[in-house]
Amino acid sequence: MDTKVVVVGGGYGGIAAARALDDVADVTLVEPRETFVHNVAALRAAVDPVWAEKIFIPYDGLLSRGRVVRDRVTRVAPDHVELGAGTRLDADYLVLATGASSPFPSRMDVLDRSRALERLGEVRDALGRAGRVLLLGAGAIGLEFAGEIAATLPATSVTLVDPSPAVAGGRFPEEFGAEVAKQLDALGVTVLLGTKLTEPPAVEPGAVRPFTVTTTDGEVLAADLWFPCYGGEVNSGYLDGSLRAARQPDGRLAVTEHLRVTGHDRVFAVGDLTAVPEMKMARAAGRHGEVVAANIRALIEGGELTTYEPFPDGIALTLGPAGGVTWAPEWGGLLGAEQTSQFKATFLLERFEEALGAA
Repeated sequence: MDTKVVVVGGGYGGIAAARALDDVADVTLVEPRETFVHNVAALRAAVDPVWAEKIFIPYDGLLSRGRVVRDRVTRVAPDHVELGAGTRLDADYLVLATGASSPFPSRMDVLDRSRALERLGEVRDALGRAGRVLLLGAGAIGLEFAGEIAATLPATSVTLVDPSPAVAGGRFPEEFGAEVAKQLDALGVTVLLGTKLTEPPAVEPGAVRPFTVTTTDGEVLAADLWFPCYGGEVNSGYLDGSLRAARQPDGRLAVTEHLRVTGHDRVFAVGDLTAVPEMKMARAAGRHGEVVAANIRALIEGGELTTYEPFPDGIALTLGPAGGVTWAPEWGGLLGAEQTSQFKATFLLERFEEALGAA
């Protein structure tokens, strides 16, 4: 009888683990979304209807032997999961890949493809009607969204506000921040760092309606539309019993060097869910999935376990179709607009279409 592996979550880490184990185990992937969502390209999809159609990839071709169950997990124990429909799935091995949320439109806030496309259309409509856009947060989400809006709608005023004195929280060298600032300035984006709003806007995010806000520096900002570009939470509230003990205060799970959940030999975690000390990126989640699959295969067939090596800090930040800045120590450090835009021209979409059998 085949070893039963249940993968909870169909994001970057979950699909990598499920696909790699399909030939050696009875794999069940549990995911409430109708399709895989290529979140890396979500902010481009928020301004470009062509990309909006591309980021949703069916799960149909992911597994040849296993199955994808569309449902939400309500409880996870070390040897089984319970689903919203009332079904119980027993498991010899569990892979937890439920990730974390972040503000729409950086990630979809609905489960159906058709509704998500409607939501993205609503964002494009709102952006088209707003003359002044305010974005709160100058991390990767805020920077990329500012670049996408300014490049697509050059007549629109875009202002970015963040309490940190440096873009991306100062996580990268000064030359990175200087190049980002230079490109955003060329796009006409106003960046206000080291300040925040005294009160949040009195308008719902995504709603077009004139409003004013005041920064702690006393500057009054007028806008017609705003979006939060920070925050979110880790999706780990479903853990039960001894698994709950591995949760850290921020909701992430403590894992070993083999990505086992601490205290559990047959439960693994990947991606944003883990407390691995590295930036939470799609490439890291995908690599987590590969390492976990290799380790479960080794436990099934006999063999050495693979140790996960965290990625060094790095980022490939798009600032519109023709712009962007990359910091990649393994590639020599700083890469500018031309190299970044070429590298992320397709957002590596073809890689995920192939993995999901949709190429």
